[in-house]
Amino acid sequence: MSDSQKVRILVISMAEAIARRAAFRQRAEGATLAWEFVDAHTSLHPQLYYLPEKATRVNGRPLQAGEIGCYSSHFALWLQLLDDSVDHYLIFEDDVIIDWNFVQAFAGQIENDVRFDYIRFYYKRPVPAVRRAFPFVTADCSLMELYGRAYGTQGYFISKDAARRLVEACRHVERPIDDQMDRSWVHGVPNLALFPCPIMEENVPSIIGRKRFERIGPRPEHVTRNLNRDRKAARRAYWRAAAIEWLSIKRNYLIGRMGLEDGRVRHDQ
Repeated sequence: MSDSQKVRILVISMAEAIARRAAFRQRAEGATLAWEFVDAHTSLHPQLYYLPEKATRVNGRPLQAGEIGCYSSHFALWLQLLDDSVDHYLIFEDDVIIDWNFVQAFAGQIENDVRFDYIRFYYKRPVPAVRRAFPFVTADCSLMELYGRAYGTQGYFISKDAARRLVEACRHVERPIDDQMDRSWVHGVPNLALFPCPIMEENVPSIIGRKRFERIGPRPEHVTRNLNRDRKAARRAYWRAAAIEWLSIKRNYLIGRMGLEDGRVRHDQ
């Protein structure tokens, strides 16, 4: 990382993934920002707590070895950020294709902006969302706040404050890491995301794959209750945010079109 670069860019990759690393390097040729590989974890991080029976009660199944390694890899970088000299990380996984021109523009705009703690560059599933800013970084990009399980840890920006809060919220491993990160109504870190996504996931075999979405037999009743409780919490958070956004839009419209200011008609027109 250059001395002038205030956002450190880290790419999580298995140490033995020679072909994937080579492919990522090739795609990153010409990138003006410094970045580096970090070896992915293959086992549980020593500061994490995992009980298979607890994960089964909460998630409906124990976590796979690849999910635990993925969880530990991201958790380790959050801990590292807390002790780093920089205040922000951009974390990518090695199976993504990145718009490096956008990343450079993003890093230049965000490094001195303290308003944002966590912004996703990619997510897998559409969920209810409220637009928080437009344009954002570029003329055609929006900053959205997501409510629900959007899934995916392929790429995101994170600050020290968000890392601190996620470390505390994620020490007990009960769900896949992206599932836990999506639960903004629990840990309090707004689930912000860029749209359209400036990165995309390459179609290569995953160490986790789609087994996490496969169900073996009927879902236990207590797991269904947990999922429904989370869905209701996400919906409540979304409708609160949507109502606030609608009132803000209405107020701005009235101010701009009808000469209202602080709820009163201006008489100097």
